[in-house]
Amino acid sequence: MRLRRSSRCAFVTILCCLCHVAGASAARRPTVTGELKALVAAGTLAPADYAAHRATYDDAKTTVKKLVGTRKAELDGVLSDLDDMAARRQLTASRVPALFLTLQRNVEYWKTGPLLGYNQRVEFPGSELVYQHYANHGIQIQWLGTWGKLNGFWTGGKRFNARAAHLLDEALPLATGRAGGLAWEYLFPFDGQKPPWVSSLAQGTGLQAMAREAIRLNRQADVLPIAGRGLGIFQTPPPAGVRLETDGGAHYLQYSGLPKLQIINGFVQSLVGLFDFGQLTGDTTAQALFAQGDAAARKEVPRFDTGAWSLYSRSGSSKPESDLGYHTLLRDFLNQLCKRTQAPEYCSAATHFSLDLKSPPKPQVLESNLRAGRTGRLRFKLDKVSRVSVKIAQGARILDTRGLGTVGRGSRYLTWKPRHSGSYAVTVSASDLAGNPATATGTVEVKPKK
Repeated sequence: MRLRRSSRCAFVTILCCLCHVAGASAARRPTVTGELKALVAAGTLAPADYAAHRATYDDAKTTVKKLVGTRKAELDGVLSDLDDMAARRQLTASRVPALFLTLQRNVEYWKTGPLLGYNQRVEFPGSELVYQHYANHGIQIQWLGTWGKLNGFWTGGKRFNARAAHLLDEALPLATGRAGGLAWEYLFPFDGQKPPWVSSLAQGTGLQAMAREAIRLNRQADVLPIAGRGLGIFQTPPPAGVRLETDGGAHYLQYSGLPKLQIINGFVQSLVGLFDFGQLTGDTTAQALFAQGDAAARKEVPRFDTGAWSLYSRSGSSKPESDLGYHTLLRDFLNQLCKRTQAPEYCSAATHFSLDLKSPPKPQVLESNLRAGRTGRLRFKLDKVSRVSVKIAQGARILDTRGLGTVGRGSRYLTWKPRHSGSYAVTVSASDLAGNPATATGTVEVKPKK
């Protein structure tokens, strides 16, 4: 493209203006250091704390340059998450302790720690907090795991009192201001959510565990006021909170950043946590929040029972069945809620899901529209998620055997190109996730070539 001199001058002028605007925009992008300085200027971060956190950040930046491979990628991911939160002005004063503890632990770990497997958990000497590996986001505080550990201390008895007290002393200062109260947040991207996000499952379990140990340790005065402020997310819609108004009550989301994803096991366990917190503390807000969730859950739970297995979630047109772990977990959570409420909706579902673990699947060979010489669909049906294989035979001769892996319930098919017309015996062998086997055989007619 050729431009006249006057046009070229105008073009260059516009281009320079655009570069200036882009440069100014980039310069205005909030940074970790800039946000920390702003907190000091606002009086919400002490200068000594600023110095310590700035040193941790600088150490991380220096360390990541010295690392290679997976170690470099993991620590770089943690730094990138922190930089992104600062750019989105999510680096608040109350969030600073958890963010920089996470960064410090990642610097410490990735220098010399062994490489980690998928979702492998990690703990550090002198600390009771539980961390978990999330690929490309380093190790992160796993709040559900941490509260589960605190519940384990409570179950284990007084011999764990010192460790339970230490865990509380570590966890309480890491709560962040959120939804008009406090929350123990997850600080990394997950399944499309940008951090920070919260979970009704984790927070409900935390309320339960904190109330139990506060009473056992006679620490109601310092623990319960903080724990009680954790009810805020149950009163607030997403993304700040986890509350969805539905079914004449409230559904509490497992993930605050995924409002369309309603996961039943997380919802049920959050109700167990709210019930226990309300009963142990007499907190009327917790009792009201449980009642509102209970009203919705009694209508929801039956919808997650397929008659042969449980659903993990009901989001739009996608209704995936639970894997074995989640099916068993849901059954266990429902048993806990059944014991507390005696509600038939919970008790019946728990009974059904226990029976599902022993009942074999019911495969069925369906009528198929097949023609010799053409690829078509050989159809079959399952009533529950199972590992499936299909055998096709004509007389004593086996023509094809295929392992299809794990297949969900409903009408399914495999593609097959029969060479000749006639009757074929099709055998569908299915083994559900609990290992219960079943077999069904049917006859499929193949039409002659046209």
